[in-house]
Amino acid sequence: MTLTRRYRMTLSGMALVLTLPAMAADPWDERTPALGDRTTMPTGRLSRSDLDALTAQGEALFSAKFTSLDGVGRPGATQAIIPTRRKHPREQTFFRTAGLDAGACSSCHNEPVVGGAGDFVTNVFVSEGFESADFDSLDPQFSNERGTNHLFGAGLIELLAREMSGELQAIRGKALEDARSSGQTVRLPLSAKGVDFGFITADADGSVNLDELAGIDTDLVIRPFSQKGVMTSLRQFTVNALNQHSGMQPSERYGARWTGTDDFDSDGVSREVSDADVSALVAWQATRPSPARVVPDKSGWAEAARRGEQVFGDLGCTDCHRTSLPLEKADFSDPGPYDAAGTLNDTQVAEPAIYDLTLNDWAQHLDRDEQGRLLVPLFGDLKRHEMTDRDITGFGNELLSQRFVDRNSFMTAELWGIGSTPPYGHRNDFTTLHEVILAHGGESRKTRDAYDAAADQDKSALVAFLKTLVIVP
Repeated sequence: MTLTRRYRMTLSGMALVLTLPAMAADPWDERTPALGDRTTMPTGRLSRSDLDALTAQGEALFSAKFTSLDGVGRPGATQAIIPTRRKHPREQTFFRTAGLDAGACSSCHNEPVVGGAGDFVTNVFVSEGFESADFDSLDPQFSNERGTNHLFGAGLIELLAREMSGELQAIRGKALEDARSSGQTVRLPLSAKGVDFGFITADADGSVNLDELAGIDTDLVIRPFSQKGVMTSLRQFTVNALNQHSGMQPSERYGARWTGTDDFDSDGVSREVSDADVSALVAWQATRPSPARVVPDKSGWAEAARRGEQVFGDLGCTDCHRTSLPLEKADFSDPGPYDAAGTLNDTQVAEPAIYDLTLNDWAQHLDRDEQGRLLVPLFGDLKRHEMTDRDITGFGNELLSQRFVDRNSFMTAELWGIGSTPPYGHRNDFTTLHEVILAHGGESRKTRDAYDAAADQDKSALVAFLKTLVIVP
């Protein structure tokens, strides 16, 4: 594979960016060597060895401290996920509420290891104007502060979301077909993998009533990433984050295809992150091991954890924090099927790459049900829930909505790995599991009150159980 170097020349007052074959890298070269290491996107079903090579590059990119020679900085563009020109120059390059705010992906995703979560110090900021705003204020009233989620098991999560989206859209299709054939209004429950998302009503004229949807967008696509459930895929998440946090602009959204130029951010560097680079990053994230259960070798902990798991179910925690969801197929395709404009999807490439997640050693430890389906132990339901009420408002501190999701609605947090990722809550401002449980209101109020009324030994046992759900390095 041929590496490239970029040189910036000035000709008659115009900036010209040349891409030339690289010489042997100098040991003091401050470019990121992993960028451009792969010249084409992977395609087809990858073998274990090919997947290992791809994920090794992805890990190098995830941990790389990008530099201005790579393209860090966006003097002519904003943090927005829709390519947006800056209206005026900014005095500071680094800016907490809109980025730049991180030298590397691993700057925030690092607890307990690279790819993990982050402490309060790594919190990021989003707002309703995130798509096309030009932030020029550090005032927190213009954005919402969010903690960093871990990425372990992320490939399994995205595959569950894809299958569930397909199930829900099939129900919509059936409702329309039944309404047309019968000439009657048809109302069907929306359920996927045992999780209820309300009802859909179809009329004979082909119109659909979506007023009874619960916890999902009107297109019936489950977006499993971010704490509000607004990111469709690891690929979309990666493209967004590179631009916002590091000023590194992936070509698939900020390149000539969508913007008419290969240097949309006017920093003098063209084609900063290639489609192949994004694919490597996605492959590494998608193949992160699923968190596991590990009981500390301390007297009494195993017994307490067994009791705590029973209490977890008895109190109703599993109504939302489903112990596991079944996965039909573990083939992760990239690009995927549900991404929209600005993120590559499977219709925009000749052939997507396919990563069989069961090739990874960690997948051999996952249980299967009687139908042979993988049981993904996420302790979640991939659904948004209202988390506050008149009395319990701990999760209601956001001032702005994001993607039209109500301010007090959040995706059920997957609890696998929670024993390794304190602090807790969408803002990382609860230091104990006891505190964050008591902050549950709204749809989870009944369960929260049951926990509050439980015997102290049962509360302690439940916490002991949750602390066995860990990320194993």
